[in-house]
Amino acid sequence: MEYHRITSILDPYFKQLHQLMGEVFPPEEVLEFNLWKEPLEDPNIRVFVAVENKKVLGATEYRYYKDFNIAMTDFTIIGQAGLGIGPFLSKMRLEDLNTLAAENEKELYGMFAEIYDPYQVENHEFGSVKPMDPYVRREVLSHLGYKRLDFPYVHPSWNNDGEPVTGLDLCFLPINENIKELPTNIIVKFLKRYYSVLSNKPISWYVMIQNLEKNSKVQLLPI
Repeated sequence: MEYHRITSILDPYFKQLHQLMGEVFPPEEVLEFNLWKEPLEDPNIRVFVAVENKKVLGATEYRYYKDFNIAMTDFTIIGQAGLGIGPFLSKMRLEDLNTLAAENEKELYGMFAEIYDPYQVENHEFGSVKPMDPYVRREVLSHLGYKRLDFPYVHPSWNNDGEPVTGLDLCFLPINENIKELPTNIIVKFLKRYYSVLSNKPISWYVMIQNLEKNSKVQLLPI
């Protein structure tokens, strides 16, 4: 299996990837094809696909913030069960991030991820691919060491229509498993930067930020 980075919408594998995203994710979570031009050309956004026999079997998008020494996994897609796509993507992503952190003369501190909470929202089929089932993904990420940040999370819609997306948790994978909490200022700075591309965020998102800023730390809880 090949770990191939996509940096242009003209990459022949991008059409396959975009189709896969449309099959797996809810419509409000998928940018239009042409709107991917700038993100793919951004050197800080890393989009990789797992390819075998010229077919895209899975994908992951993530980014590394040098000043925070923290990563964010935007998404992981497993297009087919029983091929080891998930472990392959997870292993290759971590190797890449460790390399980026080493170039930054640091050891990676951890990684954020948004995780659907199937106990809140039960209508996400995710393309009927069982490894993408929110219950399965939640258990897998828990085993990998991800923890849930203890606050009600609001995700602005990528449609930039000002609508809130609920039913997700913001989670964090601490590389040092002894870390039990995160400084709130790291979370707030990350969220403000991550969603700076969206000019029309819901009021509930700003309220969430204000509530976070009232505390110095946020607990990391089991998923």
